[in-house]
Amino acid sequence: MTHNPIRPWRNIERRKSRQIMVGRVPVGGDAPISVQTMTNTDGTDVRATLAQVIAAAEAGADIVRISAPDQATTQALREICRESPVPIVADIHFHYKRAIEAAEAGAACLRINPGNIGDAARVREVIKAARDHGCSMRIGVNAGSLEKHLLEKYGEPCPDAMVESGLDHIKILQDNDFHEFKISVKASDVFLAAAAYQQLAEATDAPIHLGITEAGGFVGGTVKSAIGLGNLLWSGIGDTIRVSLSADPVQEVKVGFEILKSLGLRTRGVQIISCPSCARQGFDVIKTVEALEQRLEHIKQPISLSIIGCVVNGPGEALMTDIGFTGGGAGSGMVYLAGKQAHKMSNAQMIDQIVELVEARAEKLEADAALAAKAAE
Repeated sequence: MTHNPIRPWRNIERRKSRQIMVGRVPVGGDAPISVQTMTNTDGTDVRATLAQVIAAAEAGADIVRISAPDQATTQALREICRESPVPIVADIHFHYKRAIEAAEAGAACLRINPGNIGDAARVREVIKAARDHGCSMRIGVNAGSLEKHLLEKYGEPCPDAMVESGLDHIKILQDNDFHEFKISVKASDVFLAAAAYQQLAEATDAPIHLGITEAGGFVGGTVKSAIGLGNLLWSGIGDTIRVSLSADPVQEVKVGFEILKSLGLRTRGVQIISCPSCARQGFDVIKTVEALEQRLEHIKQPISLSIIGCVVNGPGEALMTDIGFTGGGAGSGMVYLAGKQAHKMSNAQMIDQIVELVEARAEKLEADAALAAKAAE
């Protein structure tokens, strides 16, 4: 975290939900809001899928979901779950046997709609498999696939229909004394999704999985997700999130963390505060930030870094960040550490030296955390 104290007007009071486990990752309660993504490889291609899972995990993903539409995929899931560095959620639709196979293969969670997998006996079989293998569930309601009777009742997808669908599915699990579940009510329309989630948050204490589904490409989907998810998170709703983009899953993870970081809800990695640049800039801000983003991707410790082109706002921004650089003209600028002027630095050296400063701070934070953990033993 930055060296500055947290201001009371920045605090978000999170909705109180009960906690479940997705493998070793706690979801709900006072657990950190977890970030998820979903693979887009052929699920039967173990190497390709596992490579994508590992890349997502290295980017910070806490949980990764894999679609399991057929038996060949659930068979491949066994090796993927065994080698994955993070818990795997199996995405199941319609066929109850796929859910049972996924639980047996080591999936940590089943994304499922209990009402879509057959009669009560089949639902009980899936619940038994989940219970026997320590598997949680996510009830996944989607505006694009609401049950026919609800569409007939309400005339179109709407918040009431989505929440009713979710509560109906919750009842199926609770009637079978199964409570290890979270729930989502996703829509591609930001207003519809937000209204449905707000109603859902009042109707259940289950952990809530947030998402704006089918949000679009990288730019459009990021903006839509930031508005929809950010609005809900700001009001305290949400225990785990997935940003849905027509893009590399790693980008979903990065955007998810940026949304959480902007609200002070997660602090993983370097948060760069930079100006858009103008004629006053003492160095090329845009190219500098691009280079720093690439070279600091490996940092996992929470560090704030300000990169400002001139002295108009630079010193003020540096007061609120761990490390700062402000352009001063004449080929050099000022380095700030913990909000105080430290030394001048030439523009030619600044990228390499800023990387060194960030890496040194990350090492110190890691060492301090290790000492604290040892002292707590």
